[in-house]
Amino acid sequence: MARKPGEPPTAKAPEVDHDVIRALAKLLDETGLTEIEFGRNGVSIRVARHGGGPAMRARVAEAPLGAAAATLTVDPTQHPGLVASPMVGTAYLGASPGARPFVEVGSAVKAGETLIIIEAMKTMNQIPAPRSGTVLQILVEDGQPVEYGEPLMIVE
Repeated sequence: MARKPGEPPTAKAPEVDHDVIRALAKLLDETGLTEIEFGRNGVSIRVARHGGGPAMRARVAEAPLGAAAATLTVDPTQHPGLVASPMVGTAYLGASPGARPFVEVGSAVKAGETLIIIEAMKTMNQIPAPRSGTVLQILVEDGQPVEYGEPLMIVE
């Protein structure tokens, strides 16, 4: 078997560092990049996202892998229970760093109950549930920058 340039003759196949891959994927979400590559100790990891914008970032927290994959094919912007960002800012799922999130996937919420906070110009804006229901999806990460109209959650 031929070795790659720069690889020592007795090098074993490197182990995949899943934490690095997750961190790179999160960085793609945060920056809006479509591709990023990282190299260390002769190992190179490339993470790329091909396809649409915010709809491709949809995720289902704590859902079985099959359920999450099925959900990703649905455009959240077309869902009648969509809760969209009313402003540009930074989304926070809890009241403070390390605090328990206001809601989780599967949480029952009442109309007017706080779902998320968006910080804009050093002001913390509570985003209320527009209707009573159950949180089906959380479409943003804690501390993620959001745009006006960007999907935040789906409450059905």
